[in-house]
Amino acid sequence: MEITSSDLGLVARVAHLTKSYGAGSNTITALDDISIGIRKGQFTAIMGPSGSGKSTLMHIMAGLDTATTGRSWIGNTEITGLDDTELTMIRRRRVGFVFQSFNLVPTLDIEGNILLPFELDGRRLSREERDWIDQLIDSLGLRDRLRHRPHELSGGQQQRVAIARALGTRPELVFADEPTGNLDSRTGREVLSLLAAASSSYGQSIAMVTHDPIAASYADRILFLADGRVVEDLGRSTAEEISRYMLGMERIA
Repeated sequence: MEITSSDLGLVARVAHLTKSYGAGSNTITALDDISIGIRKGQFTAIMGPSGSGKSTLMHIMAGLDTATTGRSWIGNTEITGLDDTELTMIRRRRVGFVFQSFNLVPTLDIEGNILLPFELDGRRLSREERDWIDQLIDSLGLRDRLRHRPHELSGGQQQRVAIARALGTRPELVFADEPTGNLDSRTGREVLSLLAAASSSYGQSIAMVTHDPIAASYADRILFLADGRVVEDLGRSTAEEISRYMLGMERIA
């Protein structure tokens, strides 16, 4: 009997994952035989220099890209060979996304953006789901902004809307791609604290791609990639410790 992700305490995992672009002598290997899992209820940071494969890994784990070889699961569902329609359904119901560029719909007000995943799925909110959304809106300080359009909000407020949208359906896993990249340092700290709270208080599983040691210091676990491989798997670390490790990686490279 095959061991499942649940047996391993994982919310997502990949096995012997390889991603290559091009052919022959022009082949570029973005990921090179990676096997890792994202632990349930944990905040994981994925770090590495530009070109290390961290965004490619996240996109494949989220079902936004396909692997050249290897297997990928969300929960106990193997997504490796699923078609676009099946992948869309899984992403909509089981995965949340927070992007550097916010990706809000400019024509919808803030409440409409937060509720968009429910709208796309064609389902009405249960009372419990409505209570949860209300809790998110209040905890993220968005109550008096619900009738505004995204362009009327600051970058930090827009990112809070994106977090509310990502957490609203209570997905098994939230992927955050450089979520503080367009924010000032104070607002970035607020956003990172919210993601950490989503993990510690609400049991969400967060996987965040970042190049920022300060951002990674909010995570419970830090995976370092280099040349398409996982080269280190650390527990919670300070920004200084992470910076030192990254400096050491660059010296070796």
